Amino acid sequence: MVRKPAPLAAVTMATVMLTSCGLTGVPQGGGGEERQSGPAAESPTGSAPTSQPAAPETTATASSPAGAGADTRPALASTQSTHTPAYKVEVVGLNRVAGKHLVVQLRLSNTGTGENISWTGELGDNTRPLGEIRWASGIGVLDAAARRWLLPYKPADSPCLCSDERRDDLGYFIKPGESLPVYAVLPAPSGNPATTTVVTPLGPPMMDVPISDEPVTPPAGQTFPDPEAQPVTVISHRIMTPSESPDRSEETTDDGEDLHVNLSSDVLFALNRADLTARSRAVLTRTAKLIDISEGATITVEGHADSSGTDAINDPLSQRRAQAVQRALSGLLTRTGVRFQAKGYGSRRPLYGNEDEEGRRRNRRVTVTFAKPRPAETRPATTPEADPAPGGRGLTARGKDDGQPFTLEVTGLRRLPGDLGVLTYKITNDGDAEAWHHELNRSAEWMSYKYQAAGNVRLTDPATRRQYLPGRIVVQTGDGTDAYCACTELAGVRVGTEKIAPGRTKEFWSLFALPAGASSAQVKIAQYPPLRVPIR
Repeated sequence: MVRKPAPLAAVTMATVMLTSCGLTGVPQGGGGEERQSGPAAESPTGSAPTSQPAAPETTATASSPAGAGADTRPALASTQSTHTPAYKVEVVGLNRVAGKHLVVQLRLSNTGTGENISWTGELGDNTRPLGEIRWASGIGVLDAAARRWLLPYKPADSPCLCSDERRDDLGYFIKPGESLPVYAVLPAPSGNPATTTVVTPLGPPMMDVPISDEPVTPPAGQTFPDPEAQPVTVISHRIMTPSESPDRSEETTDDGEDLHVNLSSDVLFALNRADLTARSRAVLTRTAKLIDISEGATITVEGHADSSGTDAINDPLSQRRAQAVQRALSGLLTRTGVRFQAKGYGSRRPLYGNEDEEGRRRNRRVTVTFAKPRPAETRPATTPEADPAPGGRGLTARGKDDGQPFTLEVTGLRRLPGDLGVLTYKITNDGDAEAWHHELNRSAEWMSYKYQAAGNVRLTDPATRRQYLPGRIVVQTGDGTDAYCACTELAGVRVGTEKIAPGRTKEFWSLFALPAGASSAQVKIAQYPPLRVPIR
């Protein structure tokens, strides 16, 4: 099932053009060769580069058996497809070029003994229409410090600066026991890090993969295009990480640059009124303190309504509410030089579906947006009671779905730069019949995602009781934005594949903001009892 979300406020996708500036291109051939200065990109007609050898036995055609001529490079990291058990992906090369480009090389393997695997189906970029399923366009990296999801460059004559099944004569299938080398060229993550997180649509992210500044070594017979030989578009999606207060009076979304504080209209105002309640002062005081430690000069205040009522009612009411919050914040701030912009949008910019009361409650809000405070808020120190119990790794819980018993195992909660974190967990069908696991999708914000996803996961900070929701990958479209859960998808090109056979285990993941300094978090996944999980 595909769900079209409403636009998210004040979010855009970064699109930048790079043009050739005479820098050295991506090296071709072995590590001891000099870098080529001329372009090695595909021709405008889409044919293979003329510098590529013509002999088919020396080019990467179709999949290779694990014998003579096979890719035997050691894996830097690996993951397994959540949806196709025998589909394995390994990072065999990760090279930074000219200080600003990244060449990612993967080895795709069919570890099974029965059926062929269509490698392109699960490796394509689901965030944009490609027309055909033939590119390794879903290979990317997580720029955690900048809160960006980086994907391969887009040249003018192709959707992707990456492996093309047709152009590179790779073959559509990977046979059992065989493997296939693919690549992608994309922007290097910011800050010149020594490691990064490699992401694909296949399975959980591969974290702490070392980046080499040595010349690229492609497989024998392959050449990689030079990203500076032609204009290319940078595909960079903003990551937004929501969290909410224990009383649900406000929800804050951090996109790495700005904070978007969604204040509940049910707390701020009486029904159909624009006069602030007595309870609103505490909520507005906290927001004012965040603005005081922000360096931004412009504060936007936006009033929003749910879909109840008409535009004739919602539009002026949301405008008056935005103005009321602006006046109150102006009186609470201690710093000067701040400019406010207030506007009401009625019901035109919902963050959640209006089909249930929880979604409507969240959509009734006033959103205050300002530059992210630097340094971030100081949080209370973790108390001894919040420390994880010994043996916290491999935490398990049991539950039922679709009439079958399931076991949940949390396999890790890893902290990344920028106080992001990746949660990984496994779910096993312990029953005697295949079953859906719909509870993974049944969260309040499921209607806000482009595709169904395993978004019914919450983290809670034991010290502050603040709750953290899965991150969102925000993609600019022609008429607004689409939001994708930064977690395992359960639909889209893989619709229907979340049914789990008896004895089958599937691995899932979610990306979250993590509270600074916390050593553990309470994890609540779908219908399973909450677990206290250490943060590593």
